[in-house]
Order: sequence, then C-alpha cells, then structure tokens
Amino acid sequence: MRTVLIVDDDDDVADSLAQALTEHGFRPRRAAAGAEALDLLDDVSIVLLELSLPDLAGDEVCRQIREQSCAPILAMSGQAEEVDRVLAFHMGADAFAPKPLGSYELIARIHALLRRSCRCGARQPEAADTGEADAGAAGAAGGIDAEHTLSTGPLQLDLRTRTVVLHDKEILVTRREFDLLALLIEQPGTVHWRRDIMARVWDENWFGSTRTLDVHVGSLRGKLGSREWIKTVRGIGYRLVVPAAAGMSVP
Repeated sequence: MRTVLIVDDDDDVADSLAQALTEHGFRPRRAAAGAEALDLLDDVSIVLLELSLPDLAGDEVCRQIREQSCAPILAMSGQAEEVDRVLAFHMGADAFAPKPLGSYELIARIHALLRRSCRCGARQPEAADTGEADAGAAGAAGGIDAEHTLSTGPLQLDLRTRTVVLHDKEILVTRREFDLLALLIEQPGTVHWRRDIMARVWDENWFGSTRTLDVHVGSLRGKLGSREWIKTVRGIGYRLVVPAAAGMSVP
C-alpha cells in the first residue's frame, strides 16, 4: 500500500483528502505544517502540498522536500497566484491542482504522477539556484551505457542511470531538466511545440502558465555552457542543436 503525505493546515480539507485516499487503497499521512512534513517523508510515494502553510512558503517546502526525496509533489491551492505556482514548479513540484478538487480527479492525478515518476537511487542536492535534487548523480561513476544512450555531438544521455555527459564531463541536472533534455535530444533539430513539451514532461492535464518551461530551458542552457544548444522558435517552442563551437552541426 502506497503512502501519501498530506501537507495542509486545514483539518476539514485534510480529513476529506485522507478519506478519499483510504477509499482508493492509499495510506494517508498528515502534516499540518511544512517543517512537520519534512520529518515524515520516509516511505512516502507522493506528497499533496498546500502552498499556503502557517510556517513556511510553499516553494520553500518544495525545495526542502526535493532535497530529501524524489517522491512526486502535487501542489494544491485555492488562492495561490501564478507567481507562487511558478516558484513551486521551479523548486521541485511536479504538478499543480486548484482546490477544491474532486476525489476522482485527485486519484487520477495521483496515478498519473506515479506512472511518470522514475526510480531514483542516491541523490545529491543541486546548487541553490534550482532547489531540486540531481537526477544524474546515481550511477554516474559507472559511465554511459551505450545500449540506453541518446546522443548528439558531444552530448550524451544515459536513460538507465539518468546521467548527462558533455565533452566526457558529467553535467548535474534535475529530474525535470533531464526529462526535458531527453525529449529534445530524441530528434535533434526538430521543433517541439510548447504544449507538447508541457504534456510530455509535465502533465497532460497541465493547469497554469508555461513560464516554468522557460525557466527550465534557461537553467539547462546555463549548465550546457551555451544558449546555442536550445534554440527558441518564436511563437512555437524549442529545438536542440549542436553549436558550431562543439565541432558538429545538426541540420
């Protein structure tokens, strides 16, 4: 039985969520504040996080959860502004749901997040500018597995170990950054529409702004050392190319 951590200071809402979870075969666990939630992450499969908490800001709770756990985070709120939701995504949230949320939609969203969640081994905290854990840390010492590799030019992604290597040097990325880069590298040079990227990398039932995509693209460009790796196609989306400076070009 999977454990779901409910982080919400509203007793009525938490009780309603717990009842729905129990009826659908989940084991609910409750925290009424952000600091309390951080002590209850052991064996948690998913976190339902209210962004307005009495002690810590929602994005800060996301950041600290992501440092300790790779459990998917479903951020929830009936009052959060767009900037609050964007910050939550930037700090590690995997999806957002407006409140109130019907029990059937809640369970459907939970199952969708669990299907997309990846196994993770040892994770290292990333630099403070992203607040998410590193997806590529586990298994890096073993190098790239050629049978599970996507590559273009000097850039390689190992899908099994979720390792990113550029010019034979490991690049530490977050889970979401890895998924975004894996999508782009599948077809180098091909333009990917913003809505398609959001559906595949975030949530097919995405609610809210796509600005979080721009944030992750910007972070990846910095880690790859050049804006030229990910080209913006105005009004459409993004495509991956190998910069001329890297010694190879993609048509």
